[in-house]
Amino acid sequence: MAYIGNQYNHLEKDLYKAPTVFSSGSTSLDTANDKESVVSDCESGVSGPRCDQPSLCNNGLIQLCSGDKAHDLITRRFLSNLGSMAVHIKDLTIQKNCFAGVTWQARLQSFQIFIKAMEKKCGGGGDANVKYAWCAATRDEICKIVEHGFGHCGLPKNSGLYGHGIYLSPDDSPIESVKNAVADKNGVRYLMLCRVILGKAEPVQPGSKQCHPSSDEFDSGVDDLSSPKKYVVWSTHLNTHILPEFIVSFRATSSLKGFLGMQDRLKMPTSPWISFPALISALSKYLPPTAMNLISKYYRDHKDKKISRHELIQLVRQFAGDKLLIAVIKSSRTKQYRHK
Repeated sequence: MAYIGNQYNHLEKDLYKAPTVFSSGSTSLDTANDKESVVSDCESGVSGPRCDQPSLCNNGLIQLCSGDKAHDLITRRFLSNLGSMAVHIKDLTIQKNCFAGVTWQARLQSFQIFIKAMEKKCGGGGDANVKYAWCAATRDEICKIVEHGFGHCGLPKNSGLYGHGIYLSPDDSPIESVKNAVADKNGVRYLMLCRVILGKAEPVQPGSKQCHPSSDEFDSGVDDLSSPKKYVVWSTHLNTHILPEFIVSFRATSSLKGFLGMQDRLKMPTSPWISFPALISALSKYLPPTAMNLISKYYRDHKDKKISRHELIQLVRQFAGDKLLIAVIKSSRTKQYRHK
């Protein structure tokens, strides 16, 4: 079965050990009493140190402080997986969803039921492929999600390159979500750390208009089966397959944008340079009009800062193929030499 790699989700493993996430003695969300233990943690004060700062939304979120096991684990994992970008992060704050109230209790129970259903679908006691993942959202979007769940209004925005749904980053690869996090008027950016039921994932090609699994065999999408950087939860599965457990907020230094731009440039091919307009013109001699219209659209999206340069390059590679691109670039280099 082609589940996303076979790597173990280390954050999930460690969070199970943290009594701040579930009640002490509970090691899995997939037990019948977890929905009660999560709420009792939040209400009884057994979840460790807290801060007196106001919550993001006055609806079941509490702020965790340094010394709380979940706080320290998430902070350590988040910063270490950002690598050299971590020095640009400051004022990191973590809030925990207590799943308070009847509605959230129902959503939590529904999530547990879907895990069990996915296990049965995957062969009796099969792997539901539940992962922790990051999702960028604005303050207003998060407040709506905490209040009402995922709906058609107030969904986190994305580029739409991989179909209609919510895009999340694996817990060990938060950089893409950090890139998509939009600062509010106070310069604060927000990420949700969610548990996600992925089941059996299928690869999704850039430019896809998919909005649900392509068949009953699949449950979610990824940009790459062997090393995914994007999980895609389809719009049909939002309130059953995603459970937002933590809200991470932070400020970034003014140099972060420049650093991200440099990261994109470092990922670019270093062999003979050709401008995108020249490349598009050259490719139009070989590719059908439908493909060229899409490439031109994505180039406009890049100029409008809707997608990164790296994403644009990957899209062009998908449509043209590396063999044609190499030939076009070599031809361009030959013409440049002739004109010298």
